Parts: sequence; structure tokens; C-alpha cells
Amino acid sequence: MARVALVTGGTRGIGAAISIALKNAGFNVAANYGGNDAAATAFNDETGIAVYKWDVCDFDACGAGIAKVAADLGAIDVLINNAGITRDATLHRMTKEKWREVISTDLDSVFNMSRHVIEGMRARSYGRIINISSINGQKGQVGQTNYSAAKAGIIGFTKALAQENASKGITVNVVCPGYINTDMMKDLRPDVLKGIIDTIPAGRLGTPEEVADGVVYLAAEQAGFITGATLTINGAQYIAG
Repeated sequence: MARVALVTGGTRGIGAAISIALKNAGFNVAANYGGNDAAATAFNDETGIAVYKWDVCDFDACGAGIAKVAADLGAIDVLINNAGITRDATLHRMTKEKWREVISTDLDSVFNMSRHVIEGMRARSYGRIINISSINGQKGQVGQTNYSAAKAGIIGFTKALAQENASKGITVNVVCPGYINTDMMKDLRPDVLKGIIDTIPAGRLGTPEEVADGVVYLAAEQAGFITGATLTINGAQYIAG
């Protein structure tokens, strides 16, 4: 029987690529989304991947959503915590709301989702949790104290949870993408985009599919001895020591 994988923020951008790659690798995939019904419907029509709407910032909604996925598809074997937003501003101009929105969506959601699946994974002695962080969680970024803090927190969360559950057949890893060719990047002015690419030794943006392939590798049963690891996918723009 196919393993069940749940991807948060799984109907657009990097999340959509992850959902599709997992399906192609033989997983039974559920894609969570938060608000864009039209995009989720189009994604479902195009891929056949089941979509489920709930707010990952809401602990109880996560529990109910996960229970619905489990009832429809089976117990969740693989969780990809991908959902995230940005609300950029330098700290001296950042509002409390911008701070709270990003911390809640990008970091609290990782707890909310993981907490609801971890006991079942421990009981079954199997699980894969893969958290999507960012290059800016590793090195920081001007105008992103909120985002960088959340994404750095995900890395620490991953390392601690990996140690707690290694003896239970559960791996917990984190993927840190650099600048990836998503719709957000396509909206940048050409001169701004060129300035970003000039800082990437590989000389180009990454693709969502390259990130997705890394996630599929970590989700595989054969990756059972890899846990607490940080996989950087950034074209050598930043190399952590």
C-alpha cells in the first residue's frame, strides 16, 4: 500500500511541485491550502491530487484537517511542512501584526501540524517529517527579521525533534531553498532579478522541481538513516559551515 504524504501549502509554487513529485514517486498525496480556492480547484483538476482547506495557524483546525485526511486516505506517514508567507519590512518599520502573521504561519504551523501526527508516527514506528526553511533562515536578510527568525526556528525545531524520535523510526529533516523561480520571483523588476542572480554562483534561479526532488529523496524509506539534516538547495549562494 502506498505511503500517505501530506503537504501544507501544497497547491501552489514549491508546494505544488512537491505534491506532484511525491505523487509521481508513488505516494498517496494530500495537499493542504489556506485560502485560494480557485488555485486549489485548478490544481486538483490538473493533477488529481486531493486538496484540503484549513488554516495551519489554527491548532484545532490542523487536528481536524489531519483527521479528515487520515479518514480519506489513511494514516499520515510523511508530513511536509511547507506553508509560509512573507510580510517584509525593516524592524524599525515593522508592525506587530506583520511579525505575528509570519511567526504564526511559518513557525507555529510547524508545531501545529507536527504535534498532531507525531504520536501516530511513534505508535507505528515510522514517519518522515520534512520542514521547508529558507536560505534566509540560515544567513538572515535585510527586511526579513520576522521571516528569518521563523525560518531559523524551523531549523532548530527540526534538530530537536529528530533527536527525540530517531529511535522510533521517524526521521525529521529540513530543506533550505535559495532563490527559486516561482511566481513571486517573476513579478520582480528585471534589474532586481538580475541583481539577485548575480549573487548566485550557479548563475541562475533554482526550480521548484529541484526542491521537490530533494524532498522526495528525504521522504523515501531508503533515507531512514538521514535525520536532523539540513539540505541546502541554493546554487552555492550560501554555504553553511
